[in-house]
Order: sequence, then structure tokens, then C-alpha cells
Amino acid sequence: MAKEMATSPLSHQQKHWKLVSRKSGPLLLFLLMASFIVLLSVNYPPNTSREELTQSLLFEKATNVDCDLFNGTWVRDFGKLAYSNRTCKTLPDSKNCGKYGKDQDFVNWRWKPYGCELPRFNPEAFLNVVRGKTLAFVGDSVARNQMDSLLCLLSQVEAPMQLYKDAEDRFTTWYFGFYDFTMIKLWTKFLVEGRERQINQSATEIYDLHLDRIDTSWADKLQQTSYVVISAGHWFFRKNYLYEGGKIIGCIFCSETSVKDLGVSFAIKKAFRTALHFLSECKECDGRLTLVRTFSPAHFENGPWNGGGYCNRTIPLNEAEVSLSGSYWEIRNAQVAEAERLQGEQSGANQVGLVDVTKAMMMRPDAHPGTHWNNEWMRGYSDCVHWCLPGAIDMWNDLLLAKLIQYGSNS
Repeated sequence: MAKEMATSPLSHQQKHWKLVSRKSGPLLLFLLMASFIVLLSVNYPPNTSREELTQSLLFEKATNVDCDLFNGTWVRDFGKLAYSNRTCKTLPDSKNCGKYGKDQDFVNWRWKPYGCELPRFNPEAFLNVVRGKTLAFVGDSVARNQMDSLLCLLSQVEAPMQLYKDAEDRFTTWYFGFYDFTMIKLWTKFLVEGRERQINQSATEIYDLHLDRIDTSWADKLQQTSYVVISAGHWFFRKNYLYEGGKIIGCIFCSETSVKDLGVSFAIKKAFRTALHFLSECKECDGRLTLVRTFSPAHFENGPWNGGGYCNRTIPLNEAEVSLSGSYWEIRNAQVAEAERLQGEQSGANQVGLVDVTKAMMMRPDAHPGTHWNNEWMRGYSDCVHWCLPGAIDMWNDLLLAKLIQYGSNS
């Protein structure tokens, strides 16, 4: 029967449809292809490559609330770096560890959250998210370290223009003209008001910290920013006296019997409470996103920075080698608690979130400059506080982009 059907003459109707299919087949194929392209263009921008589509899907998964980007481990990765000390013109000499002889194997690691992937930084995606807006990094020199990383990452797409720099290079403004994006660094030791004690008109490196007063040196320059990344920590690790309401309430690292040592985490918790409250009170900043970047640990071994301390490890620590019960973790918990407290109080369009880097960076004693920096004023001292560029700190901006996308999609 099948053979008979195959060899039987075509009916008039069959001949008609065969003729139509010959003439219109290419047209139908074209229309199908065009429809497919239109469907793609609805969901993805023009000229989207396969790699960009993969990135979009990864970001969609990474920004899901069920994906904890902050809990993971470092895994080997020999992929191409996003930039180098040759392709980033703004890279500061003090973080240019390769130039000063540091073995570069430390860059061959990638942060891998448990249960999901953290997408690699996409400079075009970042600049499109922040188009027409202003991002401020508020904090000490480690905040500057993150901004320098972000400048290097973004400069692979567009070279920024420096609009302002003060005499000490602590307050800076950069501008990406094509995207109308402004990035500013506002330097502060403590976030709150800190007055250094003087003896015979000489500095003592001992501060009176007024935990309920904002440091106006950065607060008055904040202007109307869309995004604020706020951080602090290392300047608290010294002898400081703590005040509230103009009255002394305690100290840090003091030996007086009449003043109680309240500890570093207490002071940092109070300072973040004051700073976050100040940021949330802004009436002209409807829709501002404030992100608390948690404490970035130092890794001095065999003594402090001025007592022979060094950081010469060559590989990351594993999770079992990291303590989540020491002072660094207490500081991180204090910062997280203040961010979450404000999240519970927020009622307007302003938002607050976290870029929690503490656990990841506790595992990276190998990623500091150590002695590999231009320490002409501090010869012989190791830098085990800041981070080499390129290096592990670039992951902070992977997290930053993921958080900007996440909060943008929730607004």
C-alpha cells in the first residue's frame, strides 16, 4: 500500500500545494527566521553575542535571592584577565604589584559561590546600568582601592576623564562622557567626626571619636548621588576615645582604669549607625541605593605593620583555615546588623544593601602587595592591608554589578 501511494499520480489539490510550496517555501523560511530574530530582539539588545547572552542568564541566576554570592570558595581559573598593568592607565603604582616583582600566580583564582556562579564583570553592562548617574565611594584608602579597580575595569570600554583631585588625592571625581556617568571618592577615616589629639602641636595618632556626629568632610560633598558604597574599619585599630552627646563613653585600646575599653566592633557599629541614618534622611535622594561594603581584613604575620609584620603567602587559604569567630568577623557582623536594621526601618524609595566581602577576603593573604610596591617613604614595610591590581579585589566589583542589577530589578 505504501508503495502504491508513493507511485500514484498526484491529485489536483496535491499538485496545487506542491506548486505553492515551491514558490513560497523560501519566503516562509525567511519569515520564520525574521520572526525568531524579532523575538530575540524583544528580550535582548541588538548585537548581543552568545557570550553576552550567557552573561545575562548568569546575572539572572546570580541576582536571584536564593543565590548567596557571599558564601563560597576560591577556585583555580587561568582565564584571560579583564585588564593588566599595561592596559589600565589609571592603575596606581602602589597597587601595581607585578611592576615591583610580585609573582602573578595570585591572579589565577576566581570566587565561586556555593550553588551558583558569580558572573565575570561586564563593563558595558555596568556602564549601561549607571548611565546618567553618580556613584560615590565613601571610606578610607581601601575604598579608594576598590574605586581604582573599578576604573581599570571600566576603562577597557571608555577612558575616563579626571575632573577633580585635591592636593592629597583623597577626594577625586572621574567622568565617563559617553555614558554620562560620574564616579567620586570621598575620603574619611571613621565616617563620623574624629579629632586627633595634639601634644605640643604635634600629632599623636590618638583620636576623639564622636560616634553620633557625621564627618562633614565627606557628608557635605555627597550631593545627589544615585549610589553610595560605604566602608570603614582599619583606622579604628588604634587608641581612640569614644564620645556620645559630647561626653566620653569609653575607648579602644586604652589602659585607663576610669575609662572602659568598649572594643573596635562597638565603635564601628555606632559609626555605621550614624552614617546610615544620615544617608537615609536625605529627602532629595529618592531612590538612592546605599551599599555597605563589609570589612576587608589585613593579613600581617609575625607582627604588626610597623613591627616586622609581613604577608608572603602564595596561595589562598581554604575555608577550614579561616576563623569566623575573631575580631574581623565581629566587625563584619556589626556592619551587617546595621544594614539590616536600616532595611527594616526604610519606608521610602531609598534602599540599603550589602556587598559582603569579608569571608572571601579572609581567604586571600596572598593577594596583598606585601613588599611589592613603591614604598619609597616606608622602605622595608609590608602592605598587607590593600590589594594588588589586577587581583582578588576585582571580585568586589563583580559583586557590586550583581547587586546594582538585583536592586534595579526590584525597584
